[in-house]
Amino acid sequence: MSKKIVALLPMKANSTRVKGKNFRDFCGKPLFRWILDSLLAVDEIDLIVINTDAKDILAENGLTDTDRVMIRERKPEICGDDVSMNLVLADDVANVEADIYLMTHTTNPILSSETIREAIAKYSQSQDKGTADSLFTVNKIQTRFYREDCSPINHDPDNLIPTQNLDPWYEENSNLYLFDKKSFSETQARIGKKPMMMVTPAIESSDIDTPDDWDKAVITVQYLIQQGLIKAQ
Repeated sequence: MSKKIVALLPMKANSTRVKGKNFRDFCGKPLFRWILDSLLAVDEIDLIVINTDAKDILAENGLTDTDRVMIRERKPEICGDDVSMNLVLADDVANVEADIYLMTHTTNPILSSETIREAIAKYSQSQDKGTADSLFTVNKIQTRFYREDCSPINHDPDNLIPTQNLDPWYEENSNLYLFDKKSFSETQARIGKKPMMMVTPAIESSDIDTPDDWDKAVITVQYLIQQGLIKAQ
C-alpha cells in the first residue's frame, strides 16, 4: 500500500534579516516558488500544506488552493517571530493526516526534486525496517575547528593531517526533515528519538537567513543556469 506523503511548507509574511524575502523576486520568480515548484515536481508527494499568515500575498502572487496545494490560515496564537516552528508543525500534523511528513522552507531555493525524492526513499525504507523514526539533512564538514581561546577542537596542531582525513562533523542544514505522527508526538519536534542523517549536495544546501546568504544563493543559481543545469525563469 502506498504511503500518503504530505509536505509542510510554512510561510510567513515578515522576515527579520531579509525583509519580505519569501515573496521577493529571486532570479525571475518569487523566492517561495522555487522550493514549491521542486516539491510539485515530486510525484510521490500527495499534498503540500502552506501554513501562513500571508494568504493575501500568496493570492497576489497567483497561488491559491489546488488539488495538491492546501493553504492553511495560521492561527493568531502561533504567529510571530518568537513562536517555535514546532508549534506551527504541530498544528499541521494535528489537522492533516499523513504517513510521512516532509518539512522544508521557502529559504531552500536550490534544493532539487531529485534530492527530495532520495530523502523520501531513504526515510520510507527506514520506516519499514524500524531503523529510524525521522530523517534530517546535513552538511558534511571536514576542516579544522578551534575554540574562542584558539585551542583546537578536532585536530592536533602538532600532527597536521590532510583535512580530508579528519573525522567528519555533520551540520544540520535546515533543508529537509521527514517524520511521522508517532515520532512527532514523542518529541513534539521534527527530529525524533531515533533519527538518521542524510548528506545533501553542497551546491544545493543553501538556507537564506541573511543578506549574504541571499547573494550567495543568487550567484549559485546564476551559475547553474549558465551551465544548463537548471532552466532560467
